Amino acid sequence: MAKKLLARLVIGLAALIIFYTLLSSIDYHWDWRVPWEYRDLFIRGFVYTVVISVASIVLGLLIGVASGIASVSKNPLVNQLAQMYVEIFRGTPLLVQIYIFYFCVATIVHMDSPVIIGSITLAFFSGAYISEMVRAGIESIDKGQIEAAKASGLTEWQTMRYIIFPQAFRRILPPVTGQFVSLIKDSSLLSVISVRELTKASEIINATTYRTFEAYLPLAVMYMLLTYPLYHVTRLMERKMARKD
Repeated sequence: MAKKLLARLVIGLAALIIFYTLLSSIDYHWDWRVPWEYRDLFIRGFVYTVVISVASIVLGLLIGVASGIASVSKNPLVNQLAQMYVEIFRGTPLLVQIYIFYFCVATIVHMDSPVIIGSITLAFFSGAYISEMVRAGIESIDKGQIEAAKASGLTEWQTMRYIIFPQAFRRILPPVTGQFVSLIKDSSLLSVISVRELTKASEIINATTYRTFEAYLPLAVMYMLLTYPLYHVTRLMERKMARKD
């Protein structure tokens, strides 16, 4: 553990030296008063990003689990509906989906809140990926357990609830947590519909002050603060899963 920490420190220090050397080669006057003066924008953007990410994660998890279970259903209508949902949302860019939801769907349902529309779009997008993880987790369970459950008199729903899904959930938890990390970063695309999250805050500061580095470097640091703990939680769960297996 100590060797890994030392290696990280060495690599980080080397990266900082290289980064500083590259920046010092350009004629640029740093003004770190800019992030401090616009700290309120960064704080509001940080809060918006957290709220949107949490809402999208919760809703996306519900959609993904429901779709994943539906995708292994023997009912052809339910099965194909789930598969079509996954194919559409995984097969199209998130940016295009944001535009469609904001300019088309929101107009149809008379909703004018970019935050709500953005959160729903992210939820459906991440739900499609979680759906495939759930499906793969369910299908990874030994078929013999299903046959034994049926022989014991359990219904299909009871078999799913008590036998299959608890085991599948344990297996899909690490990749699903990794999907949450991606979702937080994907929330930056909501700036195109004027959601004042972190990226939009940096765009406003850059447009106002013309201080690009001072506007976007704090942005990168704050996204790291959001995603770094989740990333390590994912790695920790993967190691625990590997030991159990």
